[in-house]
Amino acid sequence: MPGGARALYRRILLLHRALPAALRALGDRYVKEEFRKHKAAGPAEAQRFLREWENYAVLIQQQISEDKENLREKTVYGIQLTEEKLNDFRDEQIGQLKELMDEATKPHKKITISKDSEHKT
Repeated sequence: MPGGARALYRRILLLHRALPAALRALGDRYVKEEFRKHKAAGPAEAQRFLREWENYAVLIQQQISEDKENLREKTVYGIQLTEEKLNDFRDEQIGQLKELMDEATKPHKKITISKDSEHKT
């Protein structure tokens, strides 16, 4: 992938710092996996990949700004995917989306660490 990929990657991870902790962890993990998978992508695939991630970065930046300015009662990050967009996905991508949705919607475990650090719940 071209050198601009590294800058975009860093930009996205920096943007994620403004997200709630659970979203940040999930987003960071997903971004790292996706960029790693696409390191050896061909020129056309790399261009599309980077364009989609650039769109994501612009959207997240806008939503973070709106959240900071309290323009919305409750901030919702991301967008609903259109049927047209979903139809463009390969089966592998649909599977990844399903995994991401499952991860994002499962109940959050509370982790508490006792002083003796022996018990974690």
